Amino acid sequence: MSFEQLVSYINDRRRILRRRKRLIISLSLLAILGLSTATYAWFTVNTFAGIEDFEVKISTGEELLVGMEDYGTDLSKYTHTITNEMINSYLRKQGTNLDEIILDPVTTTNGSRFTFEHGNPAQANKAYLEYECYFIATCEMWVHLTTESAEDEEDSGTKVTSNSPAPQNEVTQAARVDFESARDGVATYEPNKGAPSTSLKTFDLPKGTMTYSDDEMLFHLDEMTPTKVTVRLWIEGEDPQCDDDIQEANLRVQLSFIGCDQNNNPIS
Repeated sequence: MSFEQLVSYINDRRRILRRRKRLIISLSLLAILGLSTATYAWFTVNTFAGIEDFEVKISTGEELLVGMEDYGTDLSKYTHTITNEMINSYLRKQGTNLDEIILDPVTTTNGSRFTFEHGNPAQANKAYLEYECYFIATCEMWVHLTTESAEDEEDSGTKVTSNSPAPQNEVTQAARVDFESARDGVATYEPNKGAPSTSLKTFDLPKGTMTYSDDEMLFHLDEMTPTKVTVRLWIEGEDPQCDDDIQEANLRVQLSFIGCDQNNNPIS
């Protein structure tokens, strides 16, 4: 190899090494940014969110009722409201109550099995709230969540709020509530829904005038047939709002239901 060829070879190698160095640096920066994004969503210390209030109401009509047990077709034992005390009676059988349940950040891909950040299983009524209730209707209907208030009550429509100060009150944006029945599977309500944070399908309720569609239908009821529905409340760890700012916040959950016909028209 001549001297000129040797000089040319060395310069070529230097250019290649400079390109490789720039490539390595770029990839390293992307990896750091990726890690920052991935860890942003989860709490980093162990003080989490609590449940201040959880009420279930039937919005309109006498056709739809709910109870904490299967009372068969004895409509006199069902009600239009599930109160905190009724939920606590259910939870006491598991050795806990709403005041003692602290919502840890968890995640789920199917709405029924929950895990912590690194994949360890999360236990119901330890890391998230879960209870069973029974809906019954005097005619066939499809049950929806609604923001409409009951005729005899003001401001009783579905909403998830927090009386914690900002930025703790952003916990409402990381909250999820789902409803599971044997026939219809899981339907998941995401208040203040933003960009998808997991593969779980969710829905939000419209702002302003309430309209009904298949998108927010929860479950189907046959006439005079009690149907068990499992209700769950959790803080979604993958949600961007699930960060240290919302720790020690309190949640207030108010759920209001309405029955519709197969064309999504409310039954009154």
